[in-house]
Amino acid sequence: MKKLNAATRILIVDDHPMMRDGLKMRISSQLDMEVCGDASTEEQAFEAFRQLNPDVVTIDIALKQGNGIELVKRIKAVDPKVKMLMVSAFQESLYAERAMRAGANGYVNKQESDKTIIDAIRVVMKGERYVSEEMTQRLVSQALGKRSETQNPIELLSDRELEIFRLIGAGLTTGAIAEQLFLSTHTIDTHRENIKRKLGAKTGAELSRRAIQAMLESV
Repeated sequence: MKKLNAATRILIVDDHPMMRDGLKMRISSQLDMEVCGDASTEEQAFEAFRQLNPDVVTIDIALKQGNGIELVKRIKAVDPKVKMLMVSAFQESLYAERAMRAGANGYVNKQESDKTIIDAIRVVMKGERYVSEEMTQRLVSQALGKRSETQNPIELLSDRELEIFRLIGAGLTTGAIAEQLFLSTHTIDTHRENIKRKLGAKTGAELSRRAIQAMLESV
């Protein structure tokens, strides 16, 4: 149990050392917060979470190995009360809702100002949800049944399919994706076929082209 007036302990999960260091500096400048640890892969982060018992975990979508949304699901299964904030450069419209369905308390773009990121951490510390005002309006519209008529077909992909689509766009081979996500190459090939069908891509080359284009547009 957290001691009265004790600093909020935060675990940082991000694949970029410079981003981890930058976030550490932002958090450490706050009198009521402290960084208790950091990690760059899903497995490292999950082990650190179990050992350090942080109050808040900040998590990027892209990790050196594994995936941020899968990490959120794993942590939530172990401790439903822990607060998690996705801090990522990827497109909020594609990932914020998925992250919160997985168990995160909010989503903030890592390119936002120091104040915005710290404010987002404070919001989730209180058990509230944090997304941008634009995303809030989008979620309200969806709740009222007002889905956009120009819905991006990429939004139809499952969490796992979207992650594989992103890695295809990053130029990874089937074998490299399998190693990154701890899956078999057969499973990756099956997902690739499902992604092609959902996006209407006729060939592997077309799928790769669309994945690269989506990757460039998402950051």
